[in-house]
Amino acid sequence: QVQLVESGGGLVQPGGSLRLSCAPSGLILPYYPIAWFRQAPGKEREGVSYISRSDGSTNYADSVKGRFTISRDNAKNTVYLQMNSLKPEDTAVYYCATSRLPLSSFRTWWSPRSYEYWGQGTQVTVSS
Repeated sequence: QVQLVESGGGLVQPGGSLRLSCAPSGLILPYYPIAWFRQAPGKEREGVSYISRSDGSTNYADSVKGRFTISRDNAKNTVYLQMNSLKPEDTAVYYCATSRLPLSSFRTWWSPRSYEYWGQGTQVTVSS
């Protein structure tokens, strides 16, 4: 049974940093991709970042490029999202997700429908 557990959220001032962790059980990295999503109140869930299985290639939403970094520690079976230069608009619940199925032109990394396993989410609030 696949389970994903996020941690590391909290309250931070604008310009600050946080590091989120996603610790899956029931699967072994790097045989599965991991994506980070976020959802702010009243908004749709949006893809933030993605790390592929095997070669660990990465993708980012334009809104976080240059500020967020996704990485994977295979020994700890954990994926991280380092978030720097945080802005109030980064405030959201952050989720990690994975899938047993490969991506395709119909199953893109930034679409929530591409993933069948989700964590419970961790709240990130950026405010002074």
